[in-house]
Amino acid sequence: MSKPVVGIIMGSDSDLPVMNQAAEILDIFKIPYEVKITSAHRTPDLMASYSKNAYKRGIKVIIAGAGGSAHLPGMSAAYSPVPVIGVPVETKALKGLDSLLSIVQMPYGVPVATVAINNAKNAALLAVEIIGASDKKVLSKVIKFKKEIEKESLGKNRKLRANKK
Repeated sequence: MSKPVVGIIMGSDSDLPVMNQAAEILDIFKIPYEVKITSAHRTPDLMASYSKNAYKRGIKVIIAGAGGSAHLPGMSAAYSPVPVIGVPVETKALKGLDSLLSIVQMPYGVPVATVAINNAKNAALLAVEIIGASDKKVLSKVIKFKKEIEKESLGKNRKLRANKK
């Protein structure tokens, strides 16, 4: 396997079903990635080291998923010079709203791009687009993907019109 350029991290293995969606998208685009559990609370030294050093290993984007207090994306962004995309993971108590608000409310100087609750697919697509900004091969795949989803959507409109008659 090629050297990973995207890091997928999460606070707990309970986040894995959501974060696997990011891996599936990266597989489609043939973007090499790694998956790690790096809790901001239970393994803060590991999280800090991972985030500080990811770029040295060729990581260009970090996708960080977390539920509850959801500190992982923000703390990762505090340590990392590469873009961090936060995925708020749904919790039982507040349905992921707590996670979303925690991730999206970052102070100046520590940006975290944030996607919808449990939407690791969009996080991966954003990571692909970020990589595509400096990689023409990846950019061409993004353009092709956008055309495919447009075609799919237009096809649904045709079906609606056909069913209306």
